[in-house]
Amino acid sequence: MNKKNEIPELFFERLVKMTGFSVATEIKKTFVERPTTFRVNTIKGNRTQVLESLRSVGFKVDIVSWLPEAFILRNKTKRNLTETDLYKEGKIYIQSLASMVSPLVLDPQSGEKILDLTAAPGSKTSQIAAMMKCQGELMANDNNKIRFFKLKHNMELLGVSQADWKFTLRMEHGAQLAGEFPAYFDKILLDAPCSAEARFVDDEPKTYGYWSEHKIKEMAFKQRTLLLSAWNALKPGGILVYSTCTFAPEENELQIARLLERMPDAKLLPVELPGLKKISPLVKWKEKLLPKELTQCYRILPTKEIEGFFIAKIIKQKDPERDQFADK
Repeated sequence: MNKKNEIPELFFERLVKMTGFSVATEIKKTFVERPTTFRVNTIKGNRTQVLESLRSVGFKVDIVSWLPEAFILRNKTKRNLTETDLYKEGKIYIQSLASMVSPLVLDPQSGEKILDLTAAPGSKTSQIAAMMKCQGELMANDNNKIRFFKLKHNMELLGVSQADWKFTLRMEHGAQLAGEFPAYFDKILLDAPCSAEARFVDDEPKTYGYWSEHKIKEMAFKQRTLLLSAWNALKPGGILVYSTCTFAPEENELQIARLLERMPDAKLLPVELPGLKKISPLVKWKEKLLPKELTQCYRILPTKEIEGFFIAKIIKQKDPERDQFADK
């Protein structure tokens, strides 16, 4: 019987099956409160000026090696950071390091048509907008009313809404958007709602008190629906990035395996993240063999600075039969 103030034993047993006992034990040691991390919002702020401003008032930060606009706060508190003019003016945005990864994999470019399907509170949306230099078309959607208005507020604060470009906020179910915009977007980010296992903190029961295998099944059902909606809205030749902050294979590899099985035009592309250690993606779970191509996905090995994360990158082939022949 698991105690309410301890991470569920069943979760750890599942983690051992995924990674082996040694790796699972090391992962468990990372379930701590991580340092505050933030990103320079280049729509409104300049990296050099932000650094100078923070250091002038006593903030100590480390630069993130794989993303020069990202920083780790080494002294003071998150609240101290939110009290700065930089934060209040939207020149910096507090965001977990793992959350910054999927836009990098999506690699948005100026002039593209991009959809962030489950966008609130807008961390990744604002990062995508900055990477696009606010040129092209970006749609940010979230069907939860409370989360939508948080998204709206953040887009205004960060200057995404004010920029002179085609930026749209929507509050729709994924299927509704896919029906309205069939085969329309060049790139889609689906950072899916999930069981958030990678965000467990050992001495904070609220971070894991909700967890159960039923919760995993519930989230997996939602993810399947969202994945199909995203696929229908993606144009041939387009790129879909799917990500979660959970370890559960039902929400990660099994979702991608199902998409590959159902959609002959779906093909995985390799995800490469120099500077971030990797856990091998699964090609078997509970006696079920999965496609070997899933090794091209990426499971970030969590540390005390970055949480675990799963990322898959899929292209919608224009001519699956021809592309398949070309691979042989």
